Amino acid sequence: MRSGLSCRCSPFSSNARLSFHCYSTAPYHPILSLVPTSLSLPQLLEAHAQLVVRGLAASRATMAHFLAHCALCRFAPPHYFHAIYARIDRPNVFATNNLIRCLARSAAPRDTLFFYSRSRRAGVPTNNYTFPFLLQACSRTPVVAEGAQVHAHVVKFGFDGDLYVRNALIHFYSSCCEMDESERVFNEFPERRDVVSWNAMLAGYARTGRIDVAEELFEGMPERDVISWSTMIMGYVQGGILEKGLMLFREMVDRGQMVNEAALVTALSASAQLGLLENGQFIHSTIKARNFPITLAVGTALVDMYAKCGSIKLSKQVFDGMPRRDVFAWNVMVYGLATHGLGKEALELFQRFLKEGLRPTSVTFVGVLNACSRAGLVAEGRQYFKSMVEDYGIEPEMEHYGCIVDLLGRAGLVSEALELIEGMSVSPDPVLWGTLLGACKIHGLLDLGIALGNKLIELDPSHDGHYVLLASIYAKARKWEDVIRVRRLMSNQGTSKVAGWSLIEARGRVHTFVAGDREHKDSSEIYMTLEMIGRRLAEAGYFPDVSSVFHDIGDEEKVHVIKEHSERLAIAFGMMVVDADLPIRIVKNLRVCGDCHEFSKMVTKVFCREIVVRDGSRFHHFKEGNCSCLDYW
Repeated sequence: MRSGLSCRCSPFSSNARLSFHCYSTAPYHPILSLVPTSLSLPQLLEAHAQLVVRGLAASRATMAHFLAHCALCRFAPPHYFHAIYARIDRPNVFATNNLIRCLARSAAPRDTLFFYSRSRRAGVPTNNYTFPFLLQACSRTPVVAEGAQVHAHVVKFGFDGDLYVRNALIHFYSSCCEMDESERVFNEFPERRDVVSWNAMLAGYARTGRIDVAEELFEGMPERDVISWSTMIMGYVQGGILEKGLMLFREMVDRGQMVNEAALVTALSASAQLGLLENGQFIHSTIKARNFPITLAVGTALVDMYAKCGSIKLSKQVFDGMPRRDVFAWNVMVYGLATHGLGKEALELFQRFLKEGLRPTSVTFVGVLNACSRAGLVAEGRQYFKSMVEDYGIEPEMEHYGCIVDLLGRAGLVSEALELIEGMSVSPDPVLWGTLLGACKIHGLLDLGIALGNKLIELDPSHDGHYVLLASIYAKARKWEDVIRVRRLMSNQGTSKVAGWSLIEARGRVHTFVAGDREHKDSSEIYMTLEMIGRRLAEAGYFPDVSSVFHDIGDEEKVHVIKEHSERLAIAFGMMVVDADLPIRIVKNLRVCGDCHEFSKMVTKVFCREIVVRDGSRFHHFKEGNCSCLDYW
């Protein structure tokens, strides 16, 4: 039966030649030198068939070497490796090590230890190559007790001074977050360690969140390679220290260091999380300058970065130009379009996805339902929710219910949303009730909102957002005593409202503002600019909507409070420093209030500017007095 491989991609074409280090001086058939380094299962089976046809299936040396190649195939089942090994007459340590390697990389790494145990009882010897593979298996599970037993065998058989075994031990303990043991092995023989040893320690500290120790180790390294740099960058980003991660990436590039996929994807993720387009574009320019291939991971990270940094046009360009796209790439693009309010375009893309023969996942439908919610496509949302269950057998999770509740709530179908929640097969979480509470506020359903708000505070008394929403509903009803009661309750619980902030990337750095901010070095000029904007907007007919201020104070004081919201300060600063033909891009951690939304629209109309705001909910593209959300957010 033919494998379906073309001559061009066959493992036996001249283009597939490689140099493969097999840890053995035993002779093997030259046909194995033609096997590619990245094997699919059909290619592996074809190679095996060629060996059988040539009468080499009984050759101990050839089949032992073939097992080494089997370890390169991620999709081959463990029983296949065992079958090959079982047919080798009197397997030596080389063949045994290769089977251990295959099992360590398989879907069942713990089988490695059972096989090793049987081999020891059968009298098969070990060498220094045996233990790195065993420890790799222990790292993948991870199993500390079994790894410690392997460590004992390392000492027993005299391999505790071997550099490669020592590095495997450091990596194993670091993977298990046993940093005291890692340090003990690392410091045991200071003269027997290399950059791999240092990198394993660095990764362990980063994994356990000990970034300060990782920094100290990184600075003290006698030698650094691309893994050292990328590990430190990942440590910063995974630890939430995003700006430091981006600064280190830039230093890495400025020093002419090689970049790898991990560093690029991590830096792009940091730019996406912060919404820093200039940083993201710098990373993209580095990819182009270094001729780095657009792999699936890099391409998907670029699509995500541009979407989250407010440039959906560039996001689509990267997506369309990707040489290959998997389900993850499609999911990111669908979700990106949804957050920019391009619901119909997101659904059209989903139809393209289906025509390509791809099967949607649970995450795909979160993006699709989110697109329906953002664009107010109620009928389509109901249809896709039903299709997800009936056509694809995907059971709704909390995220799917959240999208549908949000969709119905925004559309004013609050009763239907309530029925959906009450009829769920799983217990609704506080986030779901909070979504419904938000809908009550939007549509002025005070009684239901008050009942839900009090229920939410009982369910999740530590969440500040529930108190804020309930207080705003009371304020809308002008029930000031209840507003004070909720605020006092919030204070008694030790819960404080998350401070709102807005950031803007300009002049090569990030500028962050909070409400009433006076800390910026250009603060005086910013407030003068804000006053000028206010006068021009008033002349154009703008009057502040103070309904979002739920304090029992006069309207004049409310106007003063709302005038100093963080996004307004960021807009004023943007007017000062961003070229008139470029958009002012702002990232905000909370949902934009109604008046700031109207203020932003008026600024674009009066001053002929474009403003892009990423708030805690979605993107708003303001231009010529309109917003991409069509005032539906």
